[in-house]
Amino acid sequence: MFTPLRQSVLQQRGRLFCWVPVGLAVGISLYFSLPVEPAGWFLLAAALIAGCLALFTRKQEADVSACLWGAVMIAMGFAVAGARAHWVAGPVLGFRYYGPIEGRVVAIDRSASDAVRLTLEQVRLARVAPERTPTRVRISLHSREAGVLAKPGMLVGTTGHLSPPSGPVEPGGFDFQRHAWFQKIGAVGYTRVPVVRLAPDRVRGGIYGFRMQLSKAIQIRMPQNVAGVAAAITTGDRSAIPKETTEVLRGANLAHLLAISGLHMGLLAGFVFGAIRFGFALVPYMALRLNTKKVAAICALLAAAGYLVLSGGSVSTERAFVMTAVVLTAALLDRRAFTLRAVAVAAIVVLLLRPEALLGPGFQMSFAATAALIGVFGWLRHTKLPRGPRWVSSVFAVVLSSFVAGIATAPFAAFHFNHIAHYGLLANVLAVPVMGAIVMPSAAVAAVFAPLGLEQIPLWVMAQGLHWIVTVADFVSGLEGARGSVKTGGAWVLPLLSLGGVTLLLWQGHARWFGMVLVAIAIWAWHATPRPDILVSDTGGLVGVMTPAGRALSKAKGQGFVARNWLENDGDMRTQDAAAENWNATGVARGSLNVIHAQGKRGLAAFVGCIENDFIVFSEDFEGELPCQYTDAQELQESGAIAVYLNGAEAKRVTAREIAGRRIWNDARIRKHVHSAQ
Repeated sequence: MFTPLRQSVLQQRGRLFCWVPVGLAVGISLYFSLPVEPAGWFLLAAALIAGCLALFTRKQEADVSACLWGAVMIAMGFAVAGARAHWVAGPVLGFRYYGPIEGRVVAIDRSASDAVRLTLEQVRLARVAPERTPTRVRISLHSREAGVLAKPGMLVGTTGHLSPPSGPVEPGGFDFQRHAWFQKIGAVGYTRVPVVRLAPDRVRGGIYGFRMQLSKAIQIRMPQNVAGVAAAITTGDRSAIPKETTEVLRGANLAHLLAISGLHMGLLAGFVFGAIRFGFALVPYMALRLNTKKVAAICALLAAAGYLVLSGGSVSTERAFVMTAVVLTAALLDRRAFTLRAVAVAAIVVLLLRPEALLGPGFQMSFAATAALIGVFGWLRHTKLPRGPRWVSSVFAVVLSSFVAGIATAPFAAFHFNHIAHYGLLANVLAVPVMGAIVMPSAAVAAVFAPLGLEQIPLWVMAQGLHWIVTVADFVSGLEGARGSVKTGGAWVLPLLSLGGVTLLLWQGHARWFGMVLVAIAIWAWHATPRPDILVSDTGGLVGVMTPAGRALSKAKGQGFVARNWLENDGDMRTQDAAAENWNATGVARGSLNVIHAQGKRGLAAFVGCIENDFIVFSEDFEGELPCQYTDAQELQESGAIAVYLNGAEAKRVTAREIAGRRIWNDARIRKHVHSAQ
């Protein structure tokens, strides 16, 4: 190795372990970025290469060994991601289905339109063979008539529409097909008729049923305005949160309080740990004879495990539990708990168990905030700064932690959700301490007192804390300019941002400041990423054309999810109705093209012809030849959503299938080949 590079690598000896999850993440990213699904033998070869390289490192110099271990982690991450994708394989509905739907309820939540949504297992569909029936389906309930109140474990039936999970709403957008694949959801749809109970004597809800019962019990005992929030932070059930409450929390950057994450798990475990130690301190005989710190750590670990089970064990909760378990285990072993090594261990466990979590905002924001907080406070611990009164230090710590966490997570939130809460720091400073000092301790006390029937007082205290949080969110989100929007970035923006942040945090020596260069390049690339001049949905049912006044949409209603995502990705806060006002009856001109949307069979029948500079979008199949550019339902079925970029007289088409590639979650032929190989 070159001497400067060797010295730089050797300088990282104390932090090399922290780079292990980075290597795994690189390998996982490589797997998901491939345009074609790798064969099984290729995944096996990656695993074998990882094993051989690991053996080869034993007799190498420290610098060479470190580089080889990096290659081992990359190969391992690639193999683990591929193995996970094949492990969760299940049937995906290959056509649009309408008819009877039967299944057992395993999850209840709400859709983006605020409709109740059921996830069903043990699914039965008319005229669909069992081996072709999806493992899970998810249906939204749009019936105006009241049906049976679905409960966990209940066998229900209805008549509805199902279709395969849809692809990205635009090339390079969020891939719902991939997301549904790892959740084993093979079909999604809706019903407009009531749901009926098919087997009342066989209802078994298990842990999920107990969670929902507990959620209902909490809601009954809490004021209506905070009942849904209380159920969400204790049981993970968000189905009772009003849409208005969710929006004000998002506008104030407090929506993270709804997800059971590291904050909630840490607060609960910390409260139990402190309460147990304080209780032992009141009994000198036991305090002098027991290692109260380790007893408290064991009790806190058990409480965290119970919270994990009670909250449903979502990906974010599993991640939080792993991090909490690492910290408490360090306390049991008399090691420093809050270190970057602890964060690395938690990240390794999550990436090995659920490699797909790397692509989600929850994983990225959680570990970015945790690592940044530990890094900054670790630096402060070794820096001799003047210390004021204790209360000043406490206030400073709260403000600084909110600021650091906000700065660390803001790029990921802006990239995934296209919005920025300008007063998020203010809201978090006012709300998070209340969550830690009042809400979570009250919830823990209520759980202890519930068997004695004395839970009402701590629940009342908890309600006051939640009322304060919702009031703060309502006030902050209502301030002028509280919420801003940003356009979406290109595919390389997040990897560059992440690598820059990791380099700043982990690299030892002056080269760490190269991370700032990577962050600057990422921000420039984000700003320079062009938005498509023309967007066409995968059904041809909606067209969007960029104009000086913003994107014009071809219709004011229908395909609302697609319209909302297009506008958000543009950094446009208008509604679909407002965007549709810019669409002219004869189409919209953009550059050298005049875009025309021929909607449905009526639009196809009314079509009389086009000229060379027209671009026609048919939502039905079109037979024949035209002198202009066009796309129809048959082409869109194969290509998915289309984006058109104009450069003078040239028009470049990019399809969702080109970007997403042909992978196991979006190509039936690959799934069939994998199934036959198995």
